[in-house]
Amino acid sequence: MITRLADRFRIDVDGTTAGHTAYVDCAENRIFHHTEIDEEFGGRGLAGQLVEAALRESTDAGMTIVAVCPYVLRWLQKNDPADINWRRPTPAELIWLKKELA
Repeated sequence: MITRLADRFRIDVDGTTAGHTAYVDCAENRIFHHTEIDEEFGGRGLAGQLVEAALRESTDAGMTIVAVCPYVLRWLQKNDPADINWRRPTPAELIWLKKELA
């Protein structure tokens, strides 16, 4: 089960949180900066399921995806989804994100 929270999407397996992908919204941009799956849940393809659901829900909400997280970037490059509007971050966004997360 994938749930959207205020700053992340969380994936649960059998009632236990298995991991998350974190984001920060900035105007119409959703900046994904970190994805993590707990070690005990690794190797099941959960990160891919989580990221795909998070990106699609964000796109459906009218957000442009900004891929800072290396996993999110790799997923987008590998899958090349035509229906997901995404881009790499600008230097200014990286500076802003660093301050936002401090």
